[in-house]
Amino acid sequence: MAWDYSEKLKDHFFNPRNVGAMDDADGKGEVGSIACGDALTFFIKVDPKSKKIEKATFKTFGCGSAIASASALTEMVIGKTIEDALKITNQDIADFLGGIPQEKMHCSVMGREALEAAVAAMRGERRGPEVHDEGAIVCHCFGVTDQKIERAIRENNLRTAEQVTNYTKAGGGCGSCIPEIEAILAKVREEESKKAAPRPRPAGKMTQLKKIALIQETIEHEIRPVLQKDGGDIELVDIDGDTVHVTLVGHCAGCRSAGFTAGWIQDKMRELVSEAIVIAFDETEGAAS
Repeated sequence: MAWDYSEKLKDHFFNPRNVGAMDDADGKGEVGSIACGDALTFFIKVDPKSKKIEKATFKTFGCGSAIASASALTEMVIGKTIEDALKITNQDIADFLGGIPQEKMHCSVMGREALEAAVAAMRGERRGPEVHDEGAIVCHCFGVTDQKIERAIRENNLRTAEQVTNYTKAGGGCGSCIPEIEAILAKVREEESKKAAPRPRPAGKMTQLKKIALIQETIEHEIRPVLQKDGGDIELVDIDGDTVHVTLVGHCAGCRSAGFTAGWIQDKMRELVSEAIVIAFDETEGAAS
């Protein structure tokens, strides 16, 4: 499979910055493992007067995206206080590189985790490659816990098991943990839907014209933007009373988590339009991609 790498990512891969061990590091963080295919050690040195990171280096065993992500992170943290450095997200690393292929986003996550591990070591907190994240192991192939999966879902607005694999590697081995990953996805989405302040449904009886307008508004402003973030989309086919016929296109068509997406769309329609709404999926020629 060929992935589209930005010029900046390729530059950081072919010409990585700040490579090597640091003997006098204030903090050293190690994440991943060679057995899992990716391992990263991140070193930081903090100026005692300014309290800013004056030096950062790394050593890694991994793919081009892993090398580029670690190289980029060294440049991003130098000159920052520890507090500001810890605000850097994996998406910030990806943006700094001009984007990372979705299938390689776990490399940017690993970079952020290595920085956090280095800071924890500097502060004397017990954390190392032999210590798993808190929580129960979900993916035994790669040692990924439920809490790591939940964090990736919340921080990156993930909606499918495939995306979780891209960001954490969970499910990328034997695949037996996919059902548990999907259960975690459903749990997080349910919690977030309860926290969100819902737009109240119109009071009183709606005319069919009003209902159609509200359905279209919900698709345009609540549903389509979420699907488009993941490379998918939705097409309104027809409205027959309370039955809304739609088609999923792009990455959403034929997705392993299409059932979860369907339930989420129907819940959103019932929340914002009418409790009687039923979503019906129609297939159109060429919908899958």
